[in-house]
Amino acid sequence: MRTFLSLLKREFQLFFQNKVLLMLFVGAPILYGVLIGAVYQKGKVTHLPIIVVDQDRSPLSKQLITMFNESEVIYVAAILPDAFNAKQEALKHEATVVVQIPKNFDSDVNYNRSTELTFFVNAANTLTSNYASMAANVCAATLKAGIQIKAQQKKGVPEYVATQQYEPFKTTIIRQNIKSGNYLYFMLPGVLLTVLQQVMMLALALSFASEFEKGTFKDLVSKSSNVLLLILVKIAPFLLMSIGIYMLYYGFSIFYRMPLHIPLGPFLLGTILFLLAVSFIGILVSIIIPSQLKATEILMVIATPSFILSGFTWPLSQMPDWVVHISKLIPLTHYLEIFRVLVIEQGTVEYVRSSIVALAWTTVICFILSFVLLYLKVKKTKKEDNIPIKSEI
Repeated sequence: MRTFLSLLKREFQLFFQNKVLLMLFVGAPILYGVLIGAVYQKGKVTHLPIIVVDQDRSPLSKQLITMFNESEVIYVAAILPDAFNAKQEALKHEATVVVQIPKNFDSDVNYNRSTELTFFVNAANTLTSNYASMAANVCAATLKAGIQIKAQQKKGVPEYVATQQYEPFKTTIIRQNIKSGNYLYFMLPGVLLTVLQQVMMLALALSFASEFEKGTFKDLVSKSSNVLLLILVKIAPFLLMSIGIYMLYYGFSIFYRMPLHIPLGPFLLGTILFLLAVSFIGILVSIIIPSQLKATEILMVIATPSFILSGFTWPLSQMPDWVVHISKLIPLTHYLEIFRVLVIEQGTVEYVRSSIVALAWTTVICFILSFVLLYLKVKKTKKEDNIPIKSEI
């Protein structure tokens, strides 16, 4: 136990002496939490510009434009007499939707002739284009309903009956889980957990690689050749400090007023397995690659696209099979699934059993590989330097 505490103290000293690692592990969660929180603090997309090509210039088209401007989500940035420069105007105002009102729109509607509004949607940004097109479509549908109800009333149909004829059944939209539609509540946890995986991987990529590169591994082995102990003292500081990061994240949830209802038991199990899986992946790469730079580069390749591949924002069912297979090798994919089901959707542990099992397998396999490879390294070092065995805990 004395050896363990001595080595643990040594690891903390090495951590605080490495300024880059200190900034990475402590600074990144704070920076990303503040940055992402500030970006998405508004929560909803509002005041998006659209372009209207009004070829009719009638009272009805002006009424529709007024409805666009009264919407919370969109506003009319420019009104054009024709579609000749519509694309350029849309680029100029960064508008994702161009609404084209055809000639004779008013008269065609009044005389029950066929006519249509055309929406040109720039889908380069899925989020903004969906919001803007849906808002514009709601305005058009509302106008259409009003016109049809008035037409019925002109025929002598009472207003109540006309409303019922236009709308034979009602549509009710009920929001579940993130009921407010606040994008911050959806985005912030996913990004912050991604950051945690990244800093854990990159920090532990330096654990044994730095010892090999600096030639201090033999000093470490001279203190203890117990492979399990060596692995434990390398991951223990980061596991302990990750508790502080989770407390920081909880503080962000309070600051941004995010309603989190966490089932402690199942989520704690998933969290422990996630941290262990990430730690042993970092340890494994650190043992295989004796260069700090190369080890961090390899883990950056894994960590950087992990959020995109996780299925948190874009469903795995919409990805090619080979991409899905890659994504399931990354611990974050399973952990975000656990978070989504248990915390956001308030599901039960049976729905995340496969994710928990996957994290457990990753933990076991990476630990065994790390243990075997480190054992061989220790054995080789003792043989080369004639270091006496000192493996007591």
